[in-house]
Amino acid sequence: MNTQLKKLAIALMVCYLALFVRLNVLQVVDAKEINAKPGNSRKIERDFNRPRGDIVTADGVLVAHSESTKNRFRYQRVYPTDDLFAHVVGAYSLMFGSDGVERQYNDELSGNTPEFKLQGFINPFVDEPNVGTVGLTLRSDVQRAAKEALGEREGSVVALDPRTGEILALWSFPTYNPNVISINDPNIARGFKESYNADPEKPLLSRAFRDRFFPGSTFKVVTGAAGLESGKVTEESPNYPPAKGYKPPLTTKTISNFGGSTCGGVLVELLRVSCNSGFAQMGSALIGPDPMISQATEFGFNDTPPLDLPGTVKSVFPTDFGAKVRPSETPGDADIYENTPGLAQASIGQGNVSATPLEMALVAGAFGNSGNIMSPHVMDTIRDRNGETVTEFAASVWKQPISVATAEVLRRAMIGVVANGTAKSMAISGYEVGGKTGTAQLGTAEPRSHAWVIGFAGPSGEAAHVAVAVIVEGQPGASEQTGGAVAGPIAKRVMEVALTSVPQPQPAGK
Repeated sequence: MNTQLKKLAIALMVCYLALFVRLNVLQVVDAKEINAKPGNSRKIERDFNRPRGDIVTADGVLVAHSESTKNRFRYQRVYPTDDLFAHVVGAYSLMFGSDGVERQYNDELSGNTPEFKLQGFINPFVDEPNVGTVGLTLRSDVQRAAKEALGEREGSVVALDPRTGEILALWSFPTYNPNVISINDPNIARGFKESYNADPEKPLLSRAFRDRFFPGSTFKVVTGAAGLESGKVTEESPNYPPAKGYKPPLTTKTISNFGGSTCGGVLVELLRVSCNSGFAQMGSALIGPDPMISQATEFGFNDTPPLDLPGTVKSVFPTDFGAKVRPSETPGDADIYENTPGLAQASIGQGNVSATPLEMALVAGAFGNSGNIMSPHVMDTIRDRNGETVTEFAASVWKQPISVATAEVLRRAMIGVVANGTAKSMAISGYEVGGKTGTAQLGTAEPRSHAWVIGFAGPSGEAAHVAVAVIVEGQPGASEQTGGAVAGPIAKRVMEVALTSVPQPQPAGK
């Protein structure tokens, strides 16, 4: 009898262990796969029948929260600032899933991280779920300044603190209202989503970090950095003679200066007037492909910035300029490659070069921060239901593309562009402001171009407090003055607001 009881006990124990193992496999190993199945309605029931944490700006403005309803689902996601933070915060939709911060920090907002679950076990008698509040680095005043300054012109504005990588503003137009996508009525949500998808201007696409454009003359600071870092360029040499254009080897086409103007000189002067001929010759005939590729890569081209938002794209600098055709005729100059003409174009930000506004803001920030590019981020802190900090973003260096000496040379040169060059419209009284304008020609029958400006600003003697990139798309004409005239005032306004003290946080919901 005892033997039979022992066998039964062992059998029951084996069954119990098997059940225990299977339950843990379902809850831990297979949980994500099961939750992701299209036919699984339990996850939807769970997620939309419990509250979700708030998303709040650095100055205390509530930009996302859960609101109770009397419909089938107890909660619906609401965005009090409508379109102002749409491309950053994203949407949390019953029909279409999530995007932006809602997606990136989904587990924290829903309280599904180990830290939040542990606190739930410690306080089992608290009815309110322990969900996280995500505090953003973005400021509502800077974001609103970007929106108002750009207006209804297609383009985007990025502002960040180059000392920490904190994103202060990330605005693109056209945009959308996440409330109409997140509404729990599937018919209404589907109608709006389909209309957004059908819009040729792509309002759901953030131009700031998910789209690329010719950077035009803003890229000349990278070419200048490549020259200084290679040792082939100094503040005194080379001194290019005045010219109306430059014809690279292996082509009959001349790269002309805007408006047929004549320019030349040393690096600082070339940058001040944004001289196409000088920079095209510098990049292709003096620096050469390998140093140019290396320097662009060091700045973050051909690599995806570690921005904590889904869908971030990398900027591109071409890496294949063909085989060497012949060595240079002058010692110290660059050898000639099959696509040396393409390198000349790339050296002035045209050809096959493309960049996100985020990347160009990071480039600008490097010159205002001793050559360091910090990891860009939109999350500052995550707090629990008691307001205690659970996670805090730790600033870190992403790239160190140039030496302190090179950064200082180009910092002073960019300050000269604002003081007495093409970016005078960016000047802010009482601050050191550096900038570089850009006009990326689109090759259309009627001359049109993207108007660019990048820059930085801060108190004299300190690292820059803000760096910006602004692009206004498809502007009439193709003058080198376009970037300064169109994009410059936008950058100035955004930097002015960013340089003011951070407003005191407002009560939630106000």
